Amino acid sequence: MEGAKDVEIRWLISKDDGAENFAMRMFELQPGGHTPLHTHPQEHEVFVLEGCGAFVYEGREYPFGPEHVIFVPPNKEHCFKNTGDSLMRMLCIIPTSDG
Repeated sequence: MEGAKDVEIRWLISKDDGAENFAMRMFELQPGGHTPLHTHPQEHEVFVLEGCGAFVYEGREYPFGPEHVIFVPPNKEHCFKNTGDSLMRMLCIIPTSDG
């Protein structure tokens, strides 16, 4: 995705698996990696498995570490950054439709 750096996404559960309402993805960000700064109409929920980073939300940065949970409301500018020296992994739950 344009604007992303050193990020891999793996779809764990999707419509292909029969999930009608939600999909689950795992993001892996290398040190210095980040998702693109973006907005979208759907909310999503994030659970950090390992590593540390910063959640960029509406122009401010919020640090996080393992086992943090992050709620991303719809239509709010955001991205995730790996600010540590090791791999950062997080689960992301999204609606299967654009609402």
